[in-house]
Amino acid sequence: MPLSLKRLSFSRLLLPLVAVVGIIVSVILIARGQPDRTIAEPAETPARAEGQLANAPRVAGSGVVEPSSEIIDIGTAVSGLVSRVLVRPGDYVSRGQPLFTIDDRSVRARLQEAEAGIVQARAAIAEAQSSAGTASRNLALFRSVADPAAVSRAEIVRAEGEVSAARSRAASARAQLAAAEASAASARTELGRLTVTAPISGTILRAEVKPGEFVTAGNQGGGNAVPFLQMGETRPLHVRIDIDEDEIARLDSGAPAFVSPRGAANRQVEARFVRAEPLVVPKRSLTNSAAERVDVRVLQVIYALPEGSADQFRIGQQVDAFIPAQRQQR
Repeated sequence: MPLSLKRLSFSRLLLPLVAVVGIIVSVILIARGQPDRTIAEPAETPARAEGQLANAPRVAGSGVVEPSSEIIDIGTAVSGLVSRVLVRPGDYVSRGQPLFTIDDRSVRARLQEAEAGIVQARAAIAEAQSSAGTASRNLALFRSVADPAAVSRAEIVRAEGEVSAARSRAASARAQLAAAEASAASARTELGRLTVTAPISGTILRAEVKPGEFVTAGNQGGGNAVPFLQMGETRPLHVRIDIDEDEIARLDSGAPAFVSPRGAANRQVEARFVRAEPLVVPKRSLTNSAAERVDVRVLQVIYALPEGSADQFRIGQQVDAFIPAQRQQR
């Protein structure tokens, strides 16, 4: 008997077929949605203690790499237009080496004016001394005449006045010379201050000043402004480790620290203890804001990285450190 659509039962034939299709689709979707369970190396190696500290009591801390001199912000004592910048970031400079110069034309003009005043004052002194000598000889000649009638009293008085006037001119010229020499010395001093030099030997870390920019005396920016130059002694590098205040009592002060860059625990080096800061301070939150702090107080301990580790650590880089803890006394 031929199959009729009217005789097809929805509940007996079509409904099971739809259910089977739904199950197949669900299995496919579930199979495709499974997470990738293959094992891969982590992008960053988490911090961990290794070697002799792996199973020993220890204190953990985080910190930042810094120059052994700390970072020095370079400013200027004289305002003006920058004419030359003589260094670049990464340059190692010696103490007293010029870093950048400020336009010196006005100061050199003042120096030339003062030097001209010195020449003029010296000429005036020479003229006054010559006049005083001539007047003194005339006065001595008048006084040596034995006959009172040969030289009148008025001529003697006039000669005495000429001597006094010449000496006064010489004294005034000496005062002008002193003033001109002081002005020249001041101009030379200011001329030297227009060349900003390195206060110590170290590496230029940052150079934000450029030729043609106007710099203001004493302006290290204040607030969030960037200093003109930053430098520091990078031989050796130091790390400043923050130890939470509740761990200070356990810290073995003077013991070496085992330091690794953040995210690279396999590159661990032994750092030498330098000093511990005497003041426990609020911990700074590492968000590039010097004013932002968190409600934790820390002891800052300074360690020196070994020589040759400059390739592994960069100034300003965050590090993880593990320091031996004091042995508990029984």
